[in-house]
Amino acid sequence: MDLEVSPALTIPAAELDWRFSRSSGPGGQHVNTSDSRVQLSWNIRDSAVLSGSQRTVLVRRLGSRLVSGAIIVTASEQRSQLRNREIALTKLADLVAGGLAPEVPGRRATKPTRGSNRRRLAAKGMRSTTKQQRRRPTAE
Repeated sequence: MDLEVSPALTIPAAELDWRFSRSSGPGGQHVNTSDSRVQLSWNIRDSAVLSGSQRTVLVRRLGSRLVSGAIIVTASEQRSQLRNREIALTKLADLVAGGLAPEVPGRRATKPTRGSNRRRLAAKGMRSTTKQQRRRPTAE
């Protein structure tokens, strides 16, 4: 089953590598013994569906999550292996789509207005006055 990340990008099923293992957590007799934990990996560096610029952007943005050029997603939220497969596919699609999304421009710093500065100082003065009035009167 191919993974559609966006209308322009679809990852073929042949490039996805599945691994299954037992879910962690408390267990008793015959509890959590099914292989329901899903690990999905996709090798970004060897992928044929990515252009050179897409590959560069993904490696730069997702570099901390890459293991030998592959991105690995794990899902063990559900007891059903099928449902965990769907969750892993969704996680991978969201991760890749977020990595390929255009960068938003950063915040441009501005100075506080004169009025806001005046209001801030007035509030500080009021607070100071309140605290001074709470003091124990002097003996004089």
